[in-house]
Amino acid sequence: MEKYKLEYIWLDGSVPTQMMRSKTKILDESKFKGNLEDCPMWSFDGSSTNQAEGNASDCLLKPVKILPDPTRNNGYLVMCEVMNADGTPHVTNGRATIDDDDQDFWFGFEQEYTLWDLDHHTPMGFPAKGYFPPPQGPYYCSVGAEYAVGREIVEDHMDVCIEAGINIEGVNAEVMKGQWEYQIFAKGAKEAGDQVWMARFLMEKVGEAYGVRINLHPKPVHGDWNGSGMHANFSNTDLRESGKKEVYDEICTKFGEKKRIESAMNVYGAYNDQRLTGLHETQSIDKFSYGVSDRGASIRIPIATVENGWKGWLEDRRPASNADPYKVAANIINTVKGN
Repeated sequence: MEKYKLEYIWLDGSVPTQMMRSKTKILDESKFKGNLEDCPMWSFDGSSTNQAEGNASDCLLKPVKILPDPTRNNGYLVMCEVMNADGTPHVTNGRATIDDDDQDFWFGFEQEYTLWDLDHHTPMGFPAKGYFPPPQGPYYCSVGAEYAVGREIVEDHMDVCIEAGINIEGVNAEVMKGQWEYQIFAKGAKEAGDQVWMARFLMEKVGEAYGVRINLHPKPVHGDWNGSGMHANFSNTDLRESGKKEVYDEICTKFGEKKRIESAMNVYGAYNDQRLTGLHETQSIDKFSYGVSDRGASIRIPIATVENGWKGWLEDRRPASNADPYKVAANIINTVKGN
């Protein structure tokens, strides 16, 4: 009888940045046909993940998304929400806070990361700790062994994402040596968040095979080096179809309200102040601005949106690489809707 390996993936209660956890459930073909509804609720020890006390430690795993796992024979990836024992969403469950049941919001996340040498505790391609390669400039979208390091890791990740059915739209080397990016797009905020987390999980598995850490710190190297972000491109029906500059101005102005800035910074990633300095293609964390084609703004209006008669999307450039895409999406939706 055929056996299937289901990797249940969830987010823990680590502070200030949640980590992924996972464990494997094996089901035979009499119980599993490859569909989400075949995946049973499961549980885990929340006292070991900062999500429960030892005297009442059971937390529930509610499957919400399933994809084939190309890294295993007969394998599947099962993204889960964490629920309390009574079936209500756990306080760490960012997915449950998203107000997008009609899937009107579309998201494209640009996930930057740094390939990290575990022996030297530096980005791949950097000399020993305390020394630096030549200044950034030639590394962005680079070609050649001197500039583009770790390409084999990036290629393997891209391939397994495509095989899994994740809508990865591209990859490129980034501005700092050893830094890369991939882009994920989906219609529906929850779907986009699911795909980003599953892509992150596969990235970690590929990194394990190479003995390389996937570093999501927003400022992995201090000094004159770019930080890592997770730019959030988003749209709803108004942005996609209105054709009015006034609609874009109204939405961007909402993001600039003091209470909105504070709520964004609360979920846009720990240590983001080290990245949002006003340098290296960022706006300062204590300022807000928006503009057409402005990569130094908090919110960028893409030139393609303007050229298409103000029918398109916006880019929030503030989320850090370690931010939770569920919480970022929830914040953006709440701001646009005025919740």
